[in-house]
Order: sequence, then structure tokens, then C-alpha cells
Amino acid sequence: MGLTLWAVLIAQWAHGAEGEAMRLPQTDSLTITGEPVDAMVAGIDAYLTRALADSVEARASRWHRDLASPEAYAASVEPNRQRLARILGAHEPRETGAMELCATTQRPALLAETEVYRVYAVRLRVLRDIHLEGLLLEPRGTAIANVVALPECDWTPEMLVGLTEGVPAEAQFARRLAENGCRVIVPQLIDRRDTYSGNPAIRMTNQPHREFIYRAAYQMGHHIIGYEVQKVAAAVDWFEREHGEVPTAVAGYGEGGLIAFCVAAIDTRIDAALVSGYFKPREDVWAEPIYRNVWALLHEFGDAEVASLIAPRPLLVEASAQPAVDGPPAPSDGRAGAAPGRIATPPLDAVRAELERARTLVSGLAPAPRMDLFGDGAGLPGRDDALVAFAECIGIASLAPSATAPRPIQELESADTRMKRQFDELVEDTQTLMRTSQSARDAFWAKADPSSPDAFAKSTEWYRDYFANEVIGALPPPSVPINPRTRLVYDEPRYRGYEVMLDVYPDVFAYGILLVPKGIAEGERRPVVVCQHGLESYVREVADPAMDSHYYHRYACTLAEEGFIAYAPQNPYVGGDAFRVLQRKANPLKLSLFSFITRQHERTLEWLGQQPFVDPARIAFYGLSYGGKTAMRVPAQVRGYCLSICSGDFNEWITKTATVSSSYTYMFTGEYEMFEFDLGNTFNYGELAQLIFPRPFMVERGHRDGVAPDEWVAAEFAKVRRLYDEMGLSERATIEYFNGPHTIHGVGTFAFLRQQLQWPPK
Repeated sequence: MGLTLWAVLIAQWAHGAEGEAMRLPQTDSLTITGEPVDAMVAGIDAYLTRALADSVEARASRWHRDLASPEAYAASVEPNRQRLARILGAHEPRETGAMELCATTQRPALLAETEVYRVYAVRLRVLRDIHLEGLLLEPRGTAIANVVALPECDWTPEMLVGLTEGVPAEAQFARRLAENGCRVIVPQLIDRRDTYSGNPAIRMTNQPHREFIYRAAYQMGHHIIGYEVQKVAAAVDWFEREHGEVPTAVAGYGEGGLIAFCVAAIDTRIDAALVSGYFKPREDVWAEPIYRNVWALLHEFGDAEVASLIAPRPLLVEASAQPAVDGPPAPSDGRAGAAPGRIATPPLDAVRAELERARTLVSGLAPAPRMDLFGDGAGLPGRDDALVAFAECIGIASLAPSATAPRPIQELESADTRMKRQFDELVEDTQTLMRTSQSARDAFWAKADPSSPDAFAKSTEWYRDYFANEVIGALPPPSVPINPRTRLVYDEPRYRGYEVMLDVYPDVFAYGILLVPKGIAEGERRPVVVCQHGLESYVREVADPAMDSHYYHRYACTLAEEGFIAYAPQNPYVGGDAFRVLQRKANPLKLSLFSFITRQHERTLEWLGQQPFVDPARIAFYGLSYGGKTAMRVPAQVRGYCLSICSGDFNEWITKTATVSSSYTYMFTGEYEMFEFDLGNTFNYGELAQLIFPRPFMVERGHRDGVAPDEWVAAEFAKVRRLYDEMGLSERATIEYFNGPHTIHGVGTFAFLRQQLQWPPK
């Protein structure tokens, strides 16, 4: 080898320009200025912005349309239809329930009437203890068609019928359709207030009701959109069962337009759809309220693609003003934690272009599907031309002008009482799903083979791929050379420290600090401990000898002093909403923040393994807090880590993210990026540890750590311990409890590292 590593470094220093930072061999000089993580977050954001724009063309590869006939077309897009239902959480079989002509047994069902129709309060069972509630407008004569009319979510059904004030008569399209012979169901949608969002015994939040339900539902593979799609589909079930002799259609405005649009795409029994105040290009869905965040949506579906699922049935788009939303309710009285998000009316040209794109997708299908645009992008829904066209689609030859509003015959139930009932039902359903999720995970894991360690590890490869692709989201392999750049930043008596930057994609890089002990002999290869910081933290807190954070206690430096090579990578979860926007942009692309973190770690392992002083078979992971979250997700995917230590994070993660009955939950906090679609039915922390098996795995746990109670941690770790014990590998799995808070303890974990990495050599 000639000169030793350190001789090379000394030579570099001696011949460098005055003031030039020394660097590692076979690397360029690192010259970045400013805070590297700011550039990292900005680079990932630039990558995602390009990917969102590129997603429009990329979707074509996920469709295989057969335009030979309407029947062939329907069959060819059925897999896409099923995938849309799945990501919306609208995939469960519904129950066959009778329509109750009253929401409560204490009140008469008949609320109001005209000479043409009667208005009833109705309730319909959907699934489990979930019900559709709203109004039924029943013609006095024979109905010409069945319609589900969906109001904007901040409107009540009574507003859309004219029983209460709040919506101008010309926008009361439910009433107008009933006046013209339609049987109409007007469901109550969950609104955007924050009145009930939280637990009064623990904490209330300013999350809109829709966001509060979204959080737990998303973790459990469901969605507020899916719940409401299922309610509409249950109404269609009832129409078909009781009144199937006439056409069935849906019409909606604002959030109701979203639900009408989605249910028409999923449910082919619906004969026509009118979507008002919703349709547009969807590539900026990340900036809309988080309750519109749908995992993998733009990976396969923009609004044009969803519209193509409605074809060959008629789709009428009314370009009215979209309900303006400037953000969640303002924080007040201790209520906080809601995600940002806005809704604004798009330019009319953008709506027109998206509908034209939808027409192009089904061009060649005969007869040509009806996809018509009405409106000028302003005003409320219910334009005459749009309603006339909709009426034609469901067999109404002409539309009579609006008549007098229905006459109440009893005092109406408080809309807020019904809203709370509907809200509570959906919240409780998420809690039921959470409480029964272990059974769902057991069924999901039925293909794992526990006959031997090798058989188990082999059988979990499928689960590892599923986790990487369907839960975390997998980016393509790095597309640029690694291009390592380094510079010396610390020269301590027992080690030197180098900043390291490695390219991953255009604008996307990995960055960290490498601590290399002095005195490594020529040809010697030592173990590495990758030391991962937590939320809103920096690698300096882990690897700077001059810092002594009360969380990290510069534990990378301590390991380097013991002769380990230590590497502290910077992860991008820094900057509040600046990094959380990355999660928002990534999710619709079937990606997440950890899609990037995983590739950064893979590239880091690639480079570390090339260093002459590193033993690539002995690279361990040790992370605290969000770094402990990383310790569960990255080694579960990346086999290059020989062991993993999760500190200050391991717990009953599904309960942690979905419960509304504990102060430990993320349901009441601002960490809205924590939720991972359908994780609850697939991988809790015990199951993630199974993806790490048979490699050594350890948990470090302070009794006073506020992340979770000891009982949650112990119960979840018991599953891990049992697996290792039953496989005869007890020495590879352990937990250390210590009498302390959320911090690196560094006692049992350091002993575990010494034992498992065989350092120092005996």
C-alpha cells in the first residue's frame, strides 16, 4: 500500500494551500457554506417538485386501456379502479342495512314537505357502527331518478334543501332535483371546524374535524374520503335494492364534489356524475389541506385519470368557485397542531386543460364518453346549464324552474348534534381498527416461516420488499456518481473528524461527520457505528467534541475515543414545516421522507465500505428519538447494517400514532408527517424488528422517557424477544432500561456494540 493513510493525510496537509482544509484520500475538497441541512431539504424539495411535474406522463405506464368497446374498456381499467378504492380506504365490503326514517328514535322522521316531495331525516348503516345520516327527499309521485347530492362539507344538508339559511336558493341543487322528480339523499359530511378535535380529558387541537379523522384513519389504511365514499355507496346500495328501476347519479360541490367524483369512479352502478367546485390539475395536492392527502395518488391518478374511470358514463364538470380555505382554524386556548393547507379556485384554463386531458385518455372509445365543462370558474354551484345537462343524463327531459322551499312541520334537530354523532362514529371506528390491528398484522404475516432462522429470514424478504415499496415508497437507485467531498473539522488527541458529502440524485446529497480514530494500522479494518440524531437536531450535537447536548452527550465522540469509527449522518427532518412539506409532496408520489433517507444511508454505506480502514461487514446503526425511528425503518430495508439499536423511540407505534385516549399520542401534536398509510395493518415495531432479524437488535429505554410508557415498550419488545429466543438467538436481542429521560444512556448499548462488533479485539 506504500504510505499509510495518515501519511497520505499529512502529505495532503503539507502540500495544500495555506488555510485549505485537509481531506480524506480519493475525495475532493468540501466547500459548502452555510447549514448543510438547509441545502439538503432544498435539494429534496427540488427533486420532488420535478417529480410532481413529471408524474403526469409517468402515470401512463400504470394503465392498459382497451378501447375496443365499453365492456373491454371497463375490464381493462378494473385493476386501476380497485387500486383507487384501496388508497382511498373505500375497499371494505359494506353491510346491508335498512334505511331508518329517523336519526333518533325520539323524533318523527318527517321534517318538511312541499306539494311535490317530502323531506325525511334518515339514517343508514354502512359498516360496523358507521352510518350515513342526512335527509331523504322523497317524491310524492313516481321518482324519475335516484340522486345522492353532496353539499360542501361546511354546508349542512338542510342548507342544500332550503330548510335553513346559509346557501342561496340558486345553489340548492338537491332541492332543485327533488322538485323535478328525483329521489334525493343528502348526506351529512364531516366539516372543517375543530370543535370536537381532541380529547377534553387530555388535549384539544385546532385540527379540522376532517384532519383529526384523517390522521388515525390513514395509519389504519382508511381515509376520511374513503369513509364518505362508502356512505354514498351505501346509499347506492339502498337505491339499487329498493328503487333500482330508475337511474342513479351523484352530484356534489366542494368537498362534496370530491366525494361524488371518487365514488363515481369506483362504483360503476352510478350512471352519471356532476362535479362542481373541485375538478382541476392535482399536482399541487400537497399544498391543499392534509385530509386530501392520498398515498400514491399521483403515482397513478390525476383528476383526468380518475375521470377516465367514470367513462363511458357521463361526467359533467361545473367550474364554479371552489370553497376558499386559507388554513386550519387559528390556534387558540391551547389548541394547536393542525397541518397547513389551502384551497383556492384554479384558473378556468387549468380546469379546461385537465378535462381535455381526460378526453384524450379515452379518445377512441365509441361512443365517445360525455365529458362536458360548464361555468366560468366563479360563483356557486347549480348553474342552469349544468343542471339541465345532468338532468338529461338521468332521463329528465326538461328542468322546471325552482319552486318554493319546503315547509318545516317540526323543529329541526341541531345540525351540530348530528355532526358530533357522525364525527364520534368515525373516530371510534379508527379506534376499533387500532385495537384489533394485531390480528390484522398476524394475518398479513401468515406467510412467514418460523421453522428456522434461515427459513424465517428468507420468508421475510417478501415483507421487506412490501415495506420498502408499499409503506415507505422506493426511489430508483442513485442516478449520479457518488462524488465524495470531505474536509477536516476536528483534530482531537484520539481521533479526527471530517465532514462528508456524497451525491445521490441531482440536488440530493448525503452529508455527515466521520470520526476516525488515530493509530489505525495499515491494513486494519475497524467496525463503524452510525450515530443518528433526532428531530430538529444536527450532526454536531452527536459528533462535535465541543458540544454536550443533554440528549446525545456527543456519543459519537465517545465511541471514537473507544476506538470505533463513528459516522453521524444528517437526516432532513429539520426545519418544521419546511421538511414536513417534503412528506406532503412525497406521499402522492408513493414516496415518503424515508424514501430519501433510505437512499442516503445506502449511499453512505457504499462509500464507508470503500474506505481502507472500515470493515464493511461490521457497520452498526444506533439512533435516538427520530433517529430511533430511523433505526426501525432503515435497517429493516438495508441489509448493509449488521445490527440496529433503537433508543428513545421503540414502543407500541400503532397506538402511539392512532389512539385518542393517551397523552403520548401524535393525534394531538404538530407532527403531522408521522403517519404512514396502512402501517397499522402491516408493521408495528415488533414486525419491523422481524425484518431486522436475525441481525442483533437492541432497545435503549429511559423510564422517564416521555415518548411512551414502559408498559408499551415492554409489551412490544416481548414479541421481539420471543422471536429471537425461539430461534435460538437470545444473545442477539436485548433491552436496557435505565433510570433516566429521553437521552443516550450509553451503558448497555456500548457493551452491546463491543460484544456484537467484537471491539476491542480480544
